[in-house]
Amino acid sequence: MPDVRLASPQGKWVLLTTVLGSSMAMLDSTVVNVALPRIGRDLDANLSALQWTVNAYMVTLAGLILLGGALGDRFGRRKVFVVGVAWFAAASLLCGIAPNAGVLIAARALQGVGGALLTPGSLALIQASFHPDDRGRAVGLWSGFGGIGAAVGPFVGGWLVDGPGWRWVFLLNVPLALVCVPVALRHVPESGDGSAHGRFDVLGAVLGALALALVTYALIEAGEGGWAVAVSAVAGLAAAVAFVVVERRRPDPMMPPDIFASRQFTAVNLVTLCVYAALGGFFFLAALQLQVVVGYSALAAGTALLPTTVLMLLLSARSGELADRIGPRIPLTVGPLLCAAGMLLMLRVGPGASYLADVLPALVVLGLGLVTLVAPLTATVLGSVSVVRAGLASGINNAAARAAGLVAVAALPLLVGMGEEAYREPAAFDTAFGKAMGWCAGAMVLGAVIAAAVVRRPPPDCKRPECLRHGGVMAPPLEGEPVRKRLG
Repeated sequence: MPDVRLASPQGKWVLLTTVLGSSMAMLDSTVVNVALPRIGRDLDANLSALQWTVNAYMVTLAGLILLGGALGDRFGRRKVFVVGVAWFAAASLLCGIAPNAGVLIAARALQGVGGALLTPGSLALIQASFHPDDRGRAVGLWSGFGGIGAAVGPFVGGWLVDGPGWRWVFLLNVPLALVCVPVALRHVPESGDGSAHGRFDVLGAVLGALALALVTYALIEAGEGGWAVAVSAVAGLAAAVAFVVVERRRPDPMMPPDIFASRQFTAVNLVTLCVYAALGGFFFLAALQLQVVVGYSALAAGTALLPTTVLMLLLSARSGELADRIGPRIPLTVGPLLCAAGMLLMLRVGPGASYLADVLPALVVLGLGLVTLVAPLTATVLGSVSVVRAGLASGINNAAARAAGLVAVAALPLLVGMGEEAYREPAAFDTAFGKAMGWCAGAMVLGAVIAAAVVRRPPPDCKRPECLRHGGVMAPPLEGEPVRKRLG
């Protein structure tokens, strides 16, 4: 039984290590959007290159995150976590010194591999290290500090872009890793899952990532046309079909198909796809809109986006408690509708927009929508499967959210007719942004309709999630072991 106490020096070191590791990945996913216009100018990159700067990371992260968790269970969670942190830092260094957009995109893909190793490991180390009496509080502190990191990320990113330069958005990860790795090796106990067995589903992970990459390529390059786009689209769909076939036939699949036998689990993941597709597209384009059209600096744009994260950090726990009492159906219906309203309010954000009158109201409404839906969504995912599969269910839900976001970033510019040089043309970008907000709001409404039609109150014995203080907006919080508190 794990016996590290939170009040002990070792407990504090374990908490510091996991917060630093998870913050590296979370900060990177939130600050890069703010840096995109400057990256585009410095590297003479078109819109497709900026899309790939975001999506190369998301492809490998979404495709490999389940495999990363399995590797930690088998070979040691601390070992895989440390490898992930070191890998992430090395890839960040390569991003920081990239001489052109091609090298940056390749380095971002490598970053995603590191993220897939360290992201599930950070929470798993807490679950495996702390005494059961301290585990809930440790996870609460971990998610709270992670939320603070997500809140300050856009501000720090904007300051770095306007000051030392966008390269420091990536180079900042190197000193964080230099602190994190030695502390982990010295103070964090090793742990693993003694019951883990069978072969790793490497083929499934590769097919999943390949399908995402090929479909993403086809969507991003569809405006150019040509045989390469058609071949990529067909090959991507074929890889997706092969992934399903492999998962159905393998004795130890990465994503067991029978988990989707739960109607509730399937429905909540459909809601997740709709919600996080809209959010991925929104945050990719909103940072550009504020800088390209409204004229904000990178620092001002990053700071402007803070209200959504701050609201989530402050109110997510209360939202989870409310869902305990009334069930998830109403929050998962009302939350996306509020988010849709916030996105439509962004139509007011154009040339000469006022922050207090135009930008802030939209972000506050969006933030209240996220507060309403994120904690109940995670709790419902966990409550729709058996206790022993809670970690797997959370991982699938997290991967689905990231995959939805990357597809949205690839597809939205195509859907709204955003050309390769649009981010250099404020009037054209503003027009396309308005159309994109309509698509994002529509995805949110679709998620609300699915929730209202299918989601029901979980059974009385389902478990409540520990990660209620959640500040990240690009994916739902990962959950490790189930907890004792009941939902319902």
